[in-house]
Amino acid sequence: MDVAEVVPEFADVFPFDSFNEMQRTALPAVLEREDNVVISAPTGSGKTALAELAIIKALAAGGTALFIAPMRALTNEKESEWERIEQLGHSVYVVTGERDLNPRRAERADVLVMTPEKVDSATRKHDTPRYSFVTDVDVVVIDEVHLLDSRSRGSVLEVVVSRLRRLVDPRIVALSATMENIEEVAAWLEAPEAATFDFGPSYRPVDLHAGVETYTHGENAFADKYRRLYTALDLAEPHLTEDGQALVFVSSRQDTVKAAETARDEIAERDIPVGARGDYDFHSETQVLDNDTLRQSVLDGVAFHHAGLSKSDKDHVEAWFRAGKIDLLFSTSTLAWGVNLPARCVVIRDTKLHDPLEGEVDMSPLDILQMLGRAGRPGYDDVGYGWVVADRAEADKYRRLLRDGKEIESRLAESLPEHVNAEIALGTIEGLGDVMDWLETTFYFQRAGYAPGEQAYEDVRERVRAVLDDLLDRGFVETDPDLGLSSTPLGQLASGYYLRLPTAKRFRDLVDSEPAAEPVLAAVARAEEFDSVSAREAEREAIDGVLGSAGGSLDPGARKVLAILQASMDGDLPPELRSDAWVIRQNALRLLAAVRAFFDRFDRPAGANLTRRLQARIETGVPPEAVGLTAIDGIGAGRGQRLAQAGLTDPGAVVEAGVSGLVEAGLGEEVARSVTNHAAGLPRVEIDWGAFPETVSAGENDLQQVAVRNVGGGARLGIRVTVNGVEMTRSVNYVTDVEQVPVGVFGSDNDELTYAVTITFPDHPLQPLTETRTVAVE
Repeated sequence: MDVAEVVPEFADVFPFDSFNEMQRTALPAVLEREDNVVISAPTGSGKTALAELAIIKALAAGGTALFIAPMRALTNEKESEWERIEQLGHSVYVVTGERDLNPRRAERADVLVMTPEKVDSATRKHDTPRYSFVTDVDVVVIDEVHLLDSRSRGSVLEVVVSRLRRLVDPRIVALSATMENIEEVAAWLEAPEAATFDFGPSYRPVDLHAGVETYTHGENAFADKYRRLYTALDLAEPHLTEDGQALVFVSSRQDTVKAAETARDEIAERDIPVGARGDYDFHSETQVLDNDTLRQSVLDGVAFHHAGLSKSDKDHVEAWFRAGKIDLLFSTSTLAWGVNLPARCVVIRDTKLHDPLEGEVDMSPLDILQMLGRAGRPGYDDVGYGWVVADRAEADKYRRLLRDGKEIESRLAESLPEHVNAEIALGTIEGLGDVMDWLETTFYFQRAGYAPGEQAYEDVRERVRAVLDDLLDRGFVETDPDLGLSSTPLGQLASGYYLRLPTAKRFRDLVDSEPAAEPVLAAVARAEEFDSVSAREAEREAIDGVLGSAGGSLDPGARKVLAILQASMDGDLPPELRSDAWVIRQNALRLLAAVRAFFDRFDRPAGANLTRRLQARIETGVPPEAVGLTAIDGIGAGRGQRLAQAGLTDPGAVVEAGVSGLVEAGLGEEVARSVTNHAAGLPRVEIDWGAFPETVSAGENDLQQVAVRNVGGGARLGIRVTVNGVEMTRSVNYVTDVEQVPVGVFGSDNDELTYAVTITFPDHPLQPLTETRTVAVE
């Protein structure tokens, strides 16, 4: 079955000339039917081509395809890989972060590539112009649908598929590595028997010999890594000496580098014949690598691969491994999911990994099976060898996994309250009856029908009713006399910012107190999202060095979060805290954005402004007096420090300095011009007290008008008037020119009245402006 005969207009999309047996079997269901399709097949058997056929069918009909990739690291790979589709006149667009989204490109795209989390975000905002594109899809291709069983991400994939089916009812084409209960997934997606395919091990391009090798766990985790590494090398050595290649999976980016360095020395000690130091052409090729350590390593036939490398370095490592110039490759699990890079021998050195938010966790069984699936090179090997290196106490668990496989479970129950709240906030659930209708669209409900005796699936309807009652009791949801359900502001904010419900409640309570940095940061550090963060022994001294006695009432994990945030604001993060800092900081910034939204929603502009300044400092590390500079596009930590040292600490000073002043402060002329133009578009506020009196007679009242003048770009301003510290008025107004603020001057029992007008900027990290006038009472 030649590609050119089946899809003549799209033949150039495929890097081969004819379809294999597995592809030929499933092809009619994908191309000739309109049904939903579920396909389970071994890793490396060619499932990607079936995804591309489903996309091509949609494009040929003038439709839009959505490809849900299993993880963010792989979305850009697809954009690069599918340049072949773009060369035929169809656009491919990867939807990444909120800031980088181009709504016009997304709307015009023929193929959208997104992670489950990004689809979740987009569908929660589908009724906004920015994200309306997500309701235009005609076919949804789910790559690796067995991610439903992922502890951290499975529930997200499950609810977005159910939500898309309720919103737009697209065709679903779900692809998976081998899964034991494919019939349950097919029933959930309503794929008929003729469109459900379970390709067993016989469809593997190369037979797999998989086993478990044990080691004895010691008291020192560092020493254990080396025990496992040497065991991995023992397993790989016979294949390396016979011109084979080995792929060793480890738990972290840092470990790929350290393991490769140690392996180079051990291979030399064992005199294993690998490496290409005598190949001068290859030596010249390696000079293009960005990573110095990698450049030295590949010449010895050993390399490492992880998501932190530049795309160019990853591409070169993959190409050289395929070409046989690299014999031993250390990688994280990302490589197993996204890149078809088989090896004769695959060894999983680490079955546990450190999660910054959860501490030490077991590697997912799905990841284990996915990695082992890379064993065996089609066209080169008759058999591939895959090994799991496991502690003796856990060996039987992994033997069972290799023997019996893994049934796909639903993970929805673990976060059911958050997801029910989200569906009500979205309006996909509008009444009590809709709750049960929604439940029946979930894999959770489907799985309960197949596993009625399992505790995780007992009384699913009762669980959902209990969740709904709890949402009503805690104020996330409200009902009307007709039993309709609607989301309260608390529920809407919890949904919009993906908050766990206890976190949302804590943030709501925070709004009622006077805004201050310490309680805001403490509320974020204590958020449920950070519940599993742990402080390792080596980190505790660094935490104490950052915080001193601050945060004494917090548990060690929360203190660690607080220390990372405080040190980031000060631009001085201790080395001991850096390994987890990026993940914790990104999650904290999301939570701070939620805190800011709570302050804003409940009419507390000063709190919103305070939180926005904290966000800016955590992101850039600028000092508090210069935080207003970060409101200017193009100003980060480095430029902010330079301008502050030159005495320019706010956008108004930048505008006054002009291009020449910024050049003198150390900025390039083009950058200075851009910075000046953007600064001019930000608000700059002056307070004009007019004929405000200096005295007032006892018992008299005098209504004055104070002018708040904005001489910069229009913006929302929080305007607060107090007298002797007691609030008189508070408002939020969009001001483009002048806002007149009435201030009542009254003769009270006090000898003096101190009036203060405070201007805050809820949308910008600009310092508040406060001016006072004192009136004597005669």
